[in-house]
Amino acid sequence: MSVEMKIKGLMWDPVSRMPIVILKTPEGSDLLPIFVGLAEANAIAQQLEGSVAPRPMTHDLLANMIEALRAKIRRVEITDLKENTFFALIHLERDGKDLAIDSRPSDAMALALRAKVPIFVEESVLKRSAETRESEGEIDEAERLRRWLETVDPEELGHYEM
Repeated sequence: MSVEMKIKGLMWDPVSRMPIVILKTPEGSDLLPIFVGLAEANAIAQQLEGSVAPRPMTHDLLANMIEALRAKIRRVEITDLKENTFFALIHLERDGKDLAIDSRPSDAMALALRAKVPIFVEESVLKRSAETRESEGEIDEAERLRRWLETVDPEELGHYEM
């Protein structure tokens, strides 16, 4: 079963200096941090801030191509977590047929924001992510982060800048 989640914010990991997307369930009971690449973080930040690039960026190009091929993005789904790597699918509909395209979660989320479609996460992924953080001794830090993110005003997260 999948759970719908929203992007709560985008932040820097102070240790690795890599961007992290924070997903949150609408009721706030679950959080899922996902490390992403710099280019994808920039694409996600651009959409979160509502800014428009003067020329199509990669995810804009992909969305335009999907539309030109008369397909529609219906949703994206983070489907698996293996060895600290997340996996995702982009669900499309074309000519009445459903298609699922393999994707990195960061690309799927950037595309979901552009297409204004929901982001889902398999419940098993949420469970494994929490177990992984706990087994790696990160649960105290993750719990502290979860509590902070539950109460933080999105404006306090600031704007992500490259």
